[in-house]
Amino acid sequence: MGYLDSVLQSSNQVHAEEQPVTGGGLSQNGKFNYGYASSAGKRSSMEDFYETRIDGVDGEIVGLFGVFDGHGGARAAEFVKHHLFSNLIKHPKFISDTKSAIADAYTHTDSEFLKSENSQNRDAGSTASTAILVGDRLLVANVGDSRVVICRGGEAIAVSRDHKPDQSDERQRIEDAGGFVMWAGTWRVGGVLAVSRAFGDKLLKQYVVADPEIKEEKVDSSLEFLILASDGLWDVVSNEEAVEMVKPIQDSEEAAKKLMKEAYQRGSADNITCVVVRFLENSSSRVSSNQGDSLNRHSGGSGDSSTQLSGNQGDSSKGVSK
Repeated sequence: MGYLDSVLQSSNQVHAEEQPVTGGGLSQNGKFNYGYASSAGKRSSMEDFYETRIDGVDGEIVGLFGVFDGHGGARAAEFVKHHLFSNLIKHPKFISDTKSAIADAYTHTDSEFLKSENSQNRDAGSTASTAILVGDRLLVANVGDSRVVICRGGEAIAVSRDHKPDQSDERQRIEDAGGFVMWAGTWRVGGVLAVSRAFGDKLLKQYVVADPEIKEEKVDSSLEFLILASDGLWDVVSNEEAVEMVKPIQDSEEAAKKLMKEAYQRGSADNITCVVVRFLENSSSRVSSNQGDSLNRHSGGSGDSSTQLSGNQGDSSKGVSK
């Protein structure tokens, strides 16, 4: 995903680490566990970031999970990782009107990033696929071509839509705003950018918006798990294949690692980041809901992620190139 290779030459790129970053945790109430795995893959640098966070808001235990795939450098993806969820949980309507709070947080974070870019002479942007758990509600928001897939009743269901410039409604919106879409190896906005919605991309901002599409799902006994991943996975693994791989693996960290390794073995040419969240309400592996504070695990690389009720954010898996 992202810019043409000629646009990606940036002195701000962060060289990828050799070892993948993996980890996971358990919610304090024992209702879900999560795992993540992130690797530069075959790239020499790393632009994927992720966030896995458990917080307390107005007495509710809230899960916040995101995958952010940068282009034109790591700046946008790293900024979104560190600011989007903080902006969201501070929103006065986060609990009472979560959808509008998510939409506001996306646009506000985009505006903040663009202001921070005033001194930059190179454009940078990022996708964002997020899953927010509030009580028995799952809200999925997306800009760009990272993707969220759930397993409900044993079936794979995509709950986010990849934002591509050749989609009829996206192309119409871009052209109505005065932009154009053309073929340059793939369909690109202005012949440059391969996604039609993203954070950042100030030179294309009139056409490449950060307005998320938001869908809500009920967390009930039929909802087994969800997968968030960058296109480094989805370019080589179908929704159905990913769900079938995760089904037998109760440990979400192991499931995320399985997806990451499979994408690499299938020849994914991109950074690969996967987050898996498994709902334990009706799982044989469910940990008692009276277990103590949330569990947090981490291994490999310098990436980290927090599951603290205080709301502190961990470091990221960082890097650049796409």
